[in-house]
Amino acid sequence: MDAEGKCKGLFIILDGVGDRPSAVLAGKTSLERAATPNLDQLVARGLGGMIDPLFPGVPVGTHVGTAILFGLSPSRARSLARGPVEAAGIELEPEAGDLLMRCNLATLEPDGEKFVIRDRRAGRINAGAEELAASLSDIDLGEGVTARLMPATQHRMVLQLSGGQFSANVTDTDPGGGAPHGMVLNSRGSDSSDSLAENTAEAINRFTRIAQEKLEGHPVNRKRTELGLPPANGVICRSAGVMDPLESIFNRFGVKAAVVAGESTVLGLGRLFGYTVHSDPRFNSLPTTDLEAKVEAAAMLLESHDLVFMHIKGPDICSHDHDPEGKARLLERIDSALAPLLSRELVVAVTGDHSTDCDSGRHTGDPVPSILYSPGGRRDGVAQYGESSCIVGGLGRISGTSLVASVLDAMGWSENYKPRHEPLYY
Repeated sequence: MDAEGKCKGLFIILDGVGDRPSAVLAGKTSLERAATPNLDQLVARGLGGMIDPLFPGVPVGTHVGTAILFGLSPSRARSLARGPVEAAGIELEPEAGDLLMRCNLATLEPDGEKFVIRDRRAGRINAGAEELAASLSDIDLGEGVTARLMPATQHRMVLQLSGGQFSANVTDTDPGGGAPHGMVLNSRGSDSSDSLAENTAEAINRFTRIAQEKLEGHPVNRKRTELGLPPANGVICRSAGVMDPLESIFNRFGVKAAVVAGESTVLGLGRLFGYTVHSDPRFNSLPTTDLEAKVEAAAMLLESHDLVFMHIKGPDICSHDHDPEGKARLLERIDSALAPLLSRELVVAVTGDHSTDCDSGRHTGDPVPSILYSPGGRRDGVAQYGESSCIVGGLGRISGTSLVASVLDAMGWSENYKPRHEPLYY
């Protein structure tokens, strides 16, 4: 704690950490099965609780859940488009008015005039993804409109439409992860009377058709087929928007924040908030990310920043891959790697952007088990970091925004509520 009574903070975001009991783990969750002595000791010295990222029972995506933990108000988070966030993550600087969409390379199978999505991540393609994107880097859609597909992380891509007037009020071509083996959808205007939205949707549909034609016979896909790997022969798009900066409660209170991450969505959010963003070739969005290097980076940034966010994507990947045992092993590795940071006199929050169920592989509306520790702060009787134990913790069941406010208060940055603060909290 400094002379002004302020303490530095560490916000650890374990993507998709919350889970449901699994028969594979004898009715335990991955977190309950994992041996996490360091996190257990942390919660024993502080408070356990359950966090609803947005509303109780409502699943959210990574961009919404993480944005709220980064300090975005829930009302703004509800309208946050994924496309601009991904674009910021790859440091794209679009022209004003360009439309941006988050996309996946996917494995498609023709069914009459439509296409069935056999794998919406094309086997989590990595090698060859940049070559596939390059083949779609300058597509003429007519009437002066051009499309560019740019790689983000693995199968994730960003679509940029330029050269015309566009509306973000369009529907997705991606039916979502809750629709396994669904069809590629036609984009349409959210309001059929909105001609600008209808024209934008038709441009997206033209791009989708051209992409499938170009990718089907691409050498990368021929090679993948020979090796028995799913071809990345189509593009599915969602969450259209335009680039705008974001306002954070941390910025408003003058907190100097940094982000340590290896996932483009999180890096993009950090840039849109104006935080210091730190990535490294050793960081990725998989369970194989270099955890020790992330811890070292966080420790370094704490020397010059008031608050450091450290994001770890791996638990969510394990859940999407239906691997509760792998998730438990990863959580044990995370616990071990965090030890040097958890021994410091910091305000520490540990939570996730959402819960992800290993059995179904989808995000759920279940609250996220969470920890809040501050030197000299309150304690409860929770002695283990897990769903069953944190649910009775003294932190209670609160929103992600309330956790953010609690971190600010514990760090010594809060002030008494004033009406002008309301847009930051709601």
